[in-house]
Amino acid sequence: MNYPTKFLSAMHKKLTFQGPGLLILLLMVSFLRAADLPERPMPPRLVNDLAGIIEPQKLAMLEAQLVAFNDTTSTQIAIVTVPTLGDFDITDFADRLAEKWGVGQKGKNNGVLIVLKPKNEEGPGRVRISVGYGLEEVITDAVTKRIIETEMIPFFRKGDYAGGLEAAVQILMQLSSGKYKAADYLKDPGNLLGGVWILIIILFIFMLLIFLGRNNYYHAGTQPGSILSTLMWMNMLGNTGQHGKWSDFSGGRGPFSSGGGFGGFGGGSFGGGGASGRW
Repeated sequence: MNYPTKFLSAMHKKLTFQGPGLLILLLMVSFLRAADLPERPMPPRLVNDLAGIIEPQKLAMLEAQLVAFNDTTSTQIAIVTVPTLGDFDITDFADRLAEKWGVGQKGKNNGVLIVLKPKNEEGPGRVRISVGYGLEEVITDAVTKRIIETEMIPFFRKGDYAGGLEAAVQILMQLSSGKYKAADYLKDPGNLLGGVWILIIILFIFMLLIFLGRNNYYHAGTQPGSILSTLMWMNMLGNTGQHGKWSDFSGGRGPFSSGGGFGGFGGGSFGGGGASGRW
């Protein structure tokens, strides 16, 4: 907690506020807390690896998946990894950040935010899936808890953060697009995981094509492999900054750090739906 917040808390204990006075104090504390959260990325991105724990190629794959999903469904699934939560509980951190950034579309409130703090010297690993108002019926609290405990944490315990995020993203996309219902997943998650493996294989082939097309980058725009080569070089040129807390956030990390791809968040709202976990 920063010093202005400590000061206001001390004043609140010493003074008796009534009516508008207490409301103003609470609003000031809320504003100071919001200022401790990272700002929206510029240029905008759906995958923001502030903790520096995702391999560049996998980060590029996740970003491409989520951008394509946003373009075809308007549903926004965003990922933020952080090295620290500061004085926040992860639930409070994720819900406030989702509101501050406006993940999802205004009016539809169809956003999902995954916040991940890896296990480090500050303490155990923590993860939160926050769900926008408009998706709470299809991505229930029970579903998000199941995703965290059975799909994500087993990967995280092995240090495979990208693997856990990829597994969660595949299931969230299938649920939010209506391909499967929450009850189906809770009853038999294997039905969804079969589709996940198919998508993983397709994405592996996609990344292999990018690798094979690297020798054609001198002919961008003239050879069939030029588009794949361009994507590869965008990926390689990203992720060159140092890892920090919020200081390097706006500088840009990720496959589209120099522009392109995701068009920006739409102003969705969140009401506390979702679940959290630790390991």
